[in-house]
Amino acid sequence: MSLIDDHLLSILKQFDRLGPRYTSYPTAPVFSAEYTAQRFEDDLIENNRNSSSPVSLYLHIPFCDTLCYFCGCNTIITRNREKISEYLLALKKEIDRTTSFISIKRNVVQMAWGGGTPSYLSPEEIRDLAKYIRERFTFASDAEISVEIDPRELTFDHLKAFVDGGANRFSLGVQDFNDDVQVAVNRIQPESLTHQVFQWSRELGIKSINIDLIYGLPLQTIESFKATLEKVIELSPERIAVFNFAYVPWMKQHQKLLHQDQLPTAENKLHLLQLTINTLIRAGYVYVGMDHFAKPTDELATEQKNKNLNRNFQGYSIKAGADLFGFGMSAISHFGAVYAQNAKDLPAYYEAINNGRFSTILGYKMTQDDELRKFVIMRLMCDLELDKRNIERRFGILFDEYFADALVKLEEFLPLNLLALETDRIVIREAGRFVLRNIAMCFDAYLPKMAKEKPIFSRTV
Repeated sequence: MSLIDDHLLSILKQFDRLGPRYTSYPTAPVFSAEYTAQRFEDDLIENNRNSSSPVSLYLHIPFCDTLCYFCGCNTIITRNREKISEYLLALKKEIDRTTSFISIKRNVVQMAWGGGTPSYLSPEEIRDLAKYIRERFTFASDAEISVEIDPRELTFDHLKAFVDGGANRFSLGVQDFNDDVQVAVNRIQPESLTHQVFQWSRELGIKSINIDLIYGLPLQTIESFKATLEKVIELSPERIAVFNFAYVPWMKQHQKLLHQDQLPTAENKLHLLQLTINTLIRAGYVYVGMDHFAKPTDELATEQKNKNLNRNFQGYSIKAGADLFGFGMSAISHFGAVYAQNAKDLPAYYEAINNGRFSTILGYKMTQDDELRKFVIMRLMCDLELDKRNIERRFGILFDEYFADALVKLEEFLPLNLLALETDRIVIREAGRFVLRNIAMCFDAYLPKMAKEKPIFSRTV
């Protein structure tokens, strides 16, 4: 894998634009309130009647005890444990209502605990919820069960409770080891604490650990972030995700608590990206794409070579073809042609669930064109190439005619050696991995209209 030299960095600068991350297509801004809870229930019934696909589950635990100023997630800050108990009761009701429409014969191949902070639950609450779910679903023997872990206020028993419930992958939130950066973003997490949680995870037999970092935070410098990267490499996690900080105070009001004058300039952010990619590649990690790095022996790297990667709302996955059912406030389900999102605030979520209804407030039913474009975008982002003839056979189109406009847009990548347009294939060059989002955007039918509206996406580089 090529390193980013100054010439390539200048090229990447040209593509620093606003754009989606494509954890879905169409992207969430396309979802509509016209898709109701009743439509979701009807589509659930139809899905169970016609689909034998495996199942993926997502649990949204929105609670945190402190507010991280950089956070872009749907969270609730509280130290009131009664609120958590109330939420877990509603969550169980939603699980029961959903499982009444899903055949027990369909295997769960993937489950993710997300948030918020799943580890903010007590060990007893974790064990109880895990047991509740396992009594209502059939899990495959090789199911991938991942948990987002906040090392702060965590005990060994929290981790053991997740493992007892079947968890086999942990993702540790770190963001940055630098003390000044941690103070600036209101996330105080001593380095020794992260080391302790990492060690506990290994002792519990967790062989797949991911560490999350963010570049572009206040007070970050090349020197300070290099030190963070070196400390992460020393820990030797199987995967590392390094996200571009999305400063969107018009969407996340609490980001106004950050001092804007402390944020790195656009130029400095590019140098932080260059530092990150070069440092991790030199350390032996494979750049999978879209901020994700993995050891060559990790499944993300090996399955990408085998063209078995997929993308969902949790990022890259090796479990393709599963129907996703999301539980909890703001959780999103995706099965067949359906996207459906739950209420984004607790009162609306509770009102629906406690009255025996689904809490769907937004959703979307994909068209045939959506299905086609989603397949093209996801294969480009996962396989780093596209077989035009396979698309033609699968969807009954003439690729070059159907995507004539997209092919014209792709031409700007050609002289920069980011892309190759062959007769039967589109191939993303090594350097093109760094602008995957920009390449995918050429096939997005909704972006031209969104570009005229207020900003809703983060920057692509």
